[in-house]
Amino acid sequence: MLIELAPQKSFEKYITMPIRFSKLSVPLLVVLLSASFTVRGDEIKDISQLVSQGQNEQALEKLDVYLATHPNEVQGQFLKGVALAETGKSGDAIRLFTGITSTHPELPEPYNNLAVIYAGQGQYDKARDALEMAIRTNPSYATAHENLGDVYAHMASDAYDKALQLDKGKTRTQTKLAMVKELYSRGAARPAPLAAKAVAPPAHAVAVPPPAAVAAKPVVPAPAAPAPVAVKPAPAKSAVVSVVQPVREPKANPGQVDQKQVLEDTVRGWARAWSAKSVDGYLAYYGAGFKVPGGGSRSAWEKMRRERIGIPAPIKVELSGIRIRMEADDRATVSFRQSYRAGDVAKRTSKSLVLKKGGDKWFIEQELTDR
Repeated sequence: MLIELAPQKSFEKYITMPIRFSKLSVPLLVVLLSASFTVRGDEIKDISQLVSQGQNEQALEKLDVYLATHPNEVQGQFLKGVALAETGKSGDAIRLFTGITSTHPELPEPYNNLAVIYAGQGQYDKARDALEMAIRTNPSYATAHENLGDVYAHMASDAYDKALQLDKGKTRTQTKLAMVKELYSRGAARPAPLAAKAVAPPAHAVAVPPPAAVAAKPVVPAPAAPAPVAVKPAPAKSAVVSVVQPVREPKANPGQVDQKQVLEDTVRGWARAWSAKSVDGYLAYYGAGFKVPGGGSRSAWEKMRRERIGIPAPIKVELSGIRIRMEADDRATVSFRQSYRAGDVAKRTSKSLVLKKGGDKWFIEQELTDR
């Protein structure tokens, strides 16, 4: 895949990261610089060029100097994360990209690159969760959609191998995940989401033989009798209409159906972020107007949630029996049964989330728990 980078020439570059049975081929896509973050002179452009050319050690040296004077410059942080990942410093890259998702949760690219690193380590659950966060941030982000498909394919392949106990030495299809090198221009046009094409009925389905072709055999008149008057057969038009125009069932409001699916995806993504112990991702599901249980402060509540989610024991949150009630076009209540397990602690509760729509996303405004 090639993405234009003005004024530089488009190109494609690959690196490899080891995974359990094969190597992960990672196309590194060069994309447009973010217009929301001012690029300071030629310095950052030169560093970007070094990263694009694979001169990552030299780029890291310059980035250390650059970020010492511009510590909050997100493009520099992002480039450093890419350079660290390409030089095998995955842990440092993960910490850096995770920090960017915390300070700039509106950017999908850091989530995408986290997914590439996790996939390279064989942590496909984390890769999936990171890509779903990227798509939640920008539903039209084509790179994340493509990478998510590759992650699902690899997860399915692993499950299939385990189930059938296939030969471990068998050649496996490489997973190709795209790591972006720079931030998209916030003003640039994003790829439009794919839409299903309307399928027109085939032309031959409405073709009918002319009435003359199905008329009764002609009767030869008697020589002395006057010529008989031809009787026209009844037109078959109504029969044709009954074939090509089947009874149409009333359709549900497509907007409401779509929003219900978005709501379910949102709530399931919230549970996955919780299970993955991705605190920043988890908190991103809560809106600015969230009503803190008990009426405390938002900062104290977030601190408490960070401490609880950050416990050493693994966390698993599963939802079942999801029911969605649309209160208004921009307000809905989602109810479900929640199964929570962390170490030796296991709880099952009935919970309702009140969500409010902001833009094209839904955010949690209130949690109601019926224990």
